[in-house]
Amino acid sequence: MVRSPALPRPGALPGPRLIGAAALALALALVPVPVTAQDIAPVGDPIEVAITTGPLLPEEVLRSSALTFPSILEAFEREAAARSDQLAADGAFDLMLKGEYYDRLTGFYSGGFGKVEARQPLRPYGAEVYGSYRVSNGDFPTYENYNYTNALGEAKVGALFSLLRNRDIDSRRFAIEDTRLAAAQAQIDVMLVRLNVQHEALRAYWRWVAAGEEIRVFEELLEIAEARQIGLAREVGEGARARIALTENERNLLNRRARLEEAKRNFATAANSLAFYLRGSNGQMIVPTREQLPDLSRMNGIAPVDTLVANPMSEVIQSRPELTVFKVAIERANNRIALRRNDLQPSLNASVELSRDFGQLGPGGPGFDSTDTVVGLTFSVPLQRREARGRLQRAEAELRETELRQRRIADQITMELGNIIENLTAALKIADLAEAEVKQANAMVQAERTRFRLGAGEFFLVNQREEDAANAQVSAIRADLAGRLAEASYNAATMNLKALGLE
Repeated sequence: MVRSPALPRPGALPGPRLIGAAALALALALVPVPVTAQDIAPVGDPIEVAITTGPLLPEEVLRSSALTFPSILEAFEREAAARSDQLAADGAFDLMLKGEYYDRLTGFYSGGFGKVEARQPLRPYGAEVYGSYRVSNGDFPTYENYNYTNALGEAKVGALFSLLRNRDIDSRRFAIEDTRLAAAQAQIDVMLVRLNVQHEALRAYWRWVAAGEEIRVFEELLEIAEARQIGLAREVGEGARARIALTENERNLLNRRARLEEAKRNFATAANSLAFYLRGSNGQMIVPTREQLPDLSRMNGIAPVDTLVANPMSEVIQSRPELTVFKVAIERANNRIALRRNDLQPSLNASVELSRDFGQLGPGGPGFDSTDTVVGLTFSVPLQRREARGRLQRAEAELRETELRQRRIADQITMELGNIIENLTAALKIADLAEAEVKQANAMVQAERTRFRLGAGEFFLVNQREEDAANAQVSAIRADLAGRLAEASYNAATMNLKALGLE
């Protein structure tokens, strides 16, 4: 027998088709729009003017590298990605809205229903609460009579609880805590990257300055030989001096020109290395020129060791970001162990549900015209639990590995910091000795030139004294460089953010 479709009665309640459609529309309307990670704020005003005009100071180099160096920007993006993972993990406890529509298009029975349900996971006890509304229409076969509702539909609320496994921790709550700690690690990693970049930028800067100072020394040395060549050529032409003196000075000229070219090559290499950290606001590398070399006499000297080493060594070591990373890593490992121990427990879940139909009795009869309260328990346990035990053992081994690596890194930091202090102390002493040597060498040059003018000295000794004085100046420059590098390393090791341009 073929039934004709029933027309809706005036004033009748909406049928299951309308209920289902409305539920689906509401569910779609509440779906959140995808959220994209926010971009890092602009780095500020262009800095090309500061790093391309006038003397180039270390503060300007540090500002440039802190704002534009790719590794730092990469670290910020990794942190943003970690924050996004944290947001995604929080989504495990999002409110879920579900719409359902069921109807028969053909056949003897005409039963159908529409249903809308909301579920909210909760963190305590791994619980979940839910509520639903369902309304049916038409006739259902006996084996589907549970779909009947009264005329105004059925309202239902309920809750699920975990009493053993998943009571204190489960994969969702673990993911939330783990991504929070991962975001904290990413934030610490940003600081580590910034410290390393600023440290290397400062070292590149002082190498560039030292290379420029060495060029100045060899240019002065070459100018002396060139001026002397003119005088010697005149004296040889007048017969006042043997030609061998002119030949010897020509050899000195070649030697000094070669040393100057080597110094220029070293300066060009140092300038290119500094350009790796010296960038404009668009990220393009800017190669500094000799005209930008600073006047060292106007710059601050290296601070005394006693002034630098003000805090106790233990406090400095404990504040290192690497050890903070390990503390977070150990906390993450302990959380994973807790999760694996949770997997060993049997599953015991409780449920409670309350439902009530409203309105006139439906085709289901009086059995649906009551308030029903239902409770339940489910229990399950793997008898061997080999998978859970294996995962727990792995998590415990990873924790021990992390603790041992933490101890090794702490010892390594202690050793490196001690070496930095020793290098800095020695560099300052060597710099003082080098300055004294420069004074002595210059005095010897003046004395030998005086003897030569008076006819008591030899031209070979004059050249030798000048070479010795130049070498002493180069040694003093390199000793000062060693002190600057050691100071930069100490500031990085002790997280002196102000000295590294991070405050």
